[in-house]
Amino acid sequence: MKITLVVVGKLKERFYAEAVAEYEKRLSRYCRLEIIQVADEKTPDGAGAALERQIREKEGARILSQIRDDAYVIALAIEGEMLDSVQLSERIGRLGVSGRSHLVFVIGGSLGLSEVVMKRADYALSFSRMTFPHPLMRVILLEQIYRSFRILAGEPYHK
Repeated sequence: MKITLVVVGKLKERFYAEAVAEYEKRLSRYCRLEIIQVADEKTPDGAGAALERQIREKEGARILSQIRDDAYVIALAIEGEMLDSVQLSERIGRLGVSGRSHLVFVIGGSLGLSEVVMKRADYALSFSRMTFPHPLMRVILLEQIYRSFRILAGEPYHK
């Protein structure tokens, strides 16, 4: 199975980059992982709704340009469905068994995902109703994907 993360923005802090590298290494036993970073748009303080929508649309176009038509897209969105780790692993397992060999997880920019990205998504996943820094969310997502593969393989994991 191929897993792609399409994320808005770059990792600036070394500790996040090191954590991502560790999960990339761990996941190499289970899947082919690719992380695609697209440029984020700077949001000026006091930006109005129209400007925020334009920023989401620009970032959304960059995201969509990286997604193949045959990919199953899972958008991380606060309004998505919340799953526990076992439920996420079961979903990934079912997708693999049903012939979905390429899963794309999308993490948007600071303003969230555009409408067109959400329409393209096959599924919306929420990790919490809270907001997390995007670099941290990347690490959390990779850890949960890794945990999912361990669960599917019948290997021990911390509950």
